[in-house]
Amino acid sequence: MDELEQALEGVGPRLRGLRSERELTLSELAAGTGISVSTLSRLESGARKPTLELLLPLARVYGVSLDELVDAPPTGDPRIHLKPMKAHGMTMLPLTRRPGGIQAYKLVIAAGPLKKPEPKTHEGYEWMYVLNGRLRVVLGEHDLVMKPGEAAEFDTRVPHWFGSADGEAVEFLSLFGTQGERAHLRAAPRKRSGD
Repeated sequence: MDELEQALEGVGPRLRGLRSERELTLSELAAGTGISVSTLSRLESGARKPTLELLLPLARVYGVSLDELVDAPPTGDPRIHLKPMKAHGMTMLPLTRRPGGIQAYKLVIAAGPLKKPEPKTHEGYEWMYVLNGRLRVVLGEHDLVMKPGEAAEFDTRVPHWFGSADGEAVEFLSLFGTQGERAHLRAAPRKRSGD
């Protein structure tokens, strides 16, 4: 069996393992990827050969690279090349690559005309910290302007939107958990008994 066949045969168990780690059902995964339950089941069992069209949405949902899904051999370059993504008028630079759990991003909103808020909802929990600029955050009935050094956290099932408060560029960090994980901050060390 050549290296390619071995890599393809290993995809099914890796897919099953990733789904199990994230405690997802086939139906939930189908909803997130647009791939039918039967096709997902056949991929995991090895009855269907993986194709790029099937692996791309799975890699996106699981938050892993295609290399990780197919267990590609190392290329010799140990550096991580995180690629910026553009969405909703923002540039998002992923700061983490680990599958599942809380994901970290640096987001940059370029200077430009002010936009009308269009609040959205989705599953998850988000924590934001402003680095530079003034960030307008519409969260439910609240309309806030955050400055550098300020942080906010919220359940993303509450209608929310964020953008530049004054048309100038804004940079902020975001920690996001799709399963509703919260960031746990510790403000000061615990006092020991007798202190």
